[in-house]
Amino acid sequence: MAPRILLSMPLHAITEVYGEEGLRNRLALELESFPDDHRKQLEEALALASALHADDRRVREPYMNHLLRVAIRIIKYYGIRDPDVLVAALLHDAVEDHPAELGGVDAGTPYPRASETALAEIARRFNPRVADLVRSVTNPEYDPDRDRHEQYREHVAEKLERDPWARIIKISDFTDNGVGVIHTTLDKAYRSAQKYRPLVPKLRELVGRPDTPLSTQAKEHILDQLDLAEERFAAILD
Repeated sequence: MAPRILLSMPLHAITEVYGEEGLRNRLALELESFPDDHRKQLEEALALASALHADDRRVREPYMNHLLRVAIRIIKYYGIRDPDVLVAALLHDAVEDHPAELGGVDAGTPYPRASETALAEIARRFNPRVADLVRSVTNPEYDPDRDRHEQYREHVAEKLERDPWARIIKISDFTDNGVGVIHTTLDKAYRSAQKYRPLVPKLRELVGRPDTPLSTQAKEHILDQLDLAEERFAAILD
């Protein structure tokens, strides 16, 4: 049985002390109160994400740690228990990182076609809403003649403008990358700060909108986290 002390620990503290196993146990504890059918759906999404990202790493840690923290944060700190949103959170990088494997197509398949096939597979395994949420947080194929970071920020602003529920996933993703920027190497932290810092004002504005489906308490928590991320970006870049 997972130690219940995990429920009171910050997510990056669990990562440092217990690693991926600790984060998996923390998610299992969060899911204990979910209905059986919702928990089963989330366990299927976790198994799929684990298979797709089995060999992936984020500098110092398994890539799964990031996906687990993103999902747990949405449950614990945002108060969201919508299984579609949580499934999409666990799979939010699956299409971008592993479109061919997910879609069951040849590895040489062009990204636009592979990504559409992968999204169709998510819709088949789960439902179209999950696929639409993943689509909203999946980066497109970038124009090699333009700045990648600028294109990333434009894509995020455009997609989140139209999809309030996708904002929840992207904000948790951003928090993990932004507030967690101190939990990586200096080189990676500098590149992340350059990429993410200009996006903070837009995310702050989106969080404050009436149609963003979060409680006042959750919004206040997120705004505090965005302030902290901005402080850390400034410390790195300035």
